Amino acid sequence: MTPAQQQAAQQEAEGKGQLRDLKVGEITPNPYQPRTEWDEQELTKLVDSIKANGIVQPIVVKKVNRGYQLIAGERRWRAAKLAGNKTIPSIIKEASDEQMLEMALIENIHRSDLNPIERATAYKEYTDNFGLSQTQVAERLGENRSVVANHIRLLELPEEVKEMLVNNALSMGQARALLALPDENLQKKLAYRAMTGRLTVREVERLVKKQIESLENPEQSAENKEDAKSAHIADLESRIRESLGTKVKIKTNKTGKKGSITIDFYSLEEFDRLTNIFGVNLKDQ
Repeated sequence: MTPAQQQAAQQEAEGKGQLRDLKVGEITPNPYQPRTEWDEQELTKLVDSIKANGIVQPIVVKKVNRGYQLIAGERRWRAAKLAGNKTIPSIIKEASDEQMLEMALIENIHRSDLNPIERATAYKEYTDNFGLSQTQVAERLGENRSVVANHIRLLELPEEVKEMLVNNALSMGQARALLALPDENLQKKLAYRAMTGRLTVREVERLVKKQIESLENPEQSAENKEDAKSAHIADLESRIRESLGTKVKIKTNKTGKKGSITIDFYSLEEFDRLTNIFGVNLKDQ
């Protein structure tokens, strides 16, 4: 740390705990850390920054039986280890388990790179460990109650669907729509369709609505299946149209296993452009 950085860290430490350089190997992670996924690219950037400028902001730890336990600053601690640092500036504080959880949550919960399931788990731990209502949690974190409630509900989804959220294969809006379905198998089925078919949130909501209606009115199920197929075909038409730059129409038979694709062109020049896309050069003939 530079003299200016040391002075700033010392000022921050006043009234909060003792500032010391601790051995990196003596420190263990915070068991209440809400983050389970770490962005390797961002971590590499932080490693480069530490090598060039040192650690600007100390981490916060508490003394335990064997060494120290992180309260806040796990990214800096991980990056310091990767950078080869033997020690790291640390503020040593006394903290209960509840305080450790709260500080870890506050440090991480507003980060944009915290995925929806990590955020949902953090909110849930906050309500469970502190005995707070969702409204109280929202007030303490400066959030709307609906934000907290909508995230916590995501934890009701099947593990496969939650994994899609973690991997950004499914958006939070799509996942929220699936919560209206009463059956986990239906949730997984529509989640997979949303992921592979690149469906919008609105399209997923329509499919969910149709599915619920078919459960309540079995005689309409055939019609609902046709609507679901139509939404998928419309999405395919849109994607092909964007790729080719012209109107495209897809027709299928009742089984959906056979059909035809009609591609419109409006001039000979456009016809030549399309044939070139398909790898057919008519000028050589």
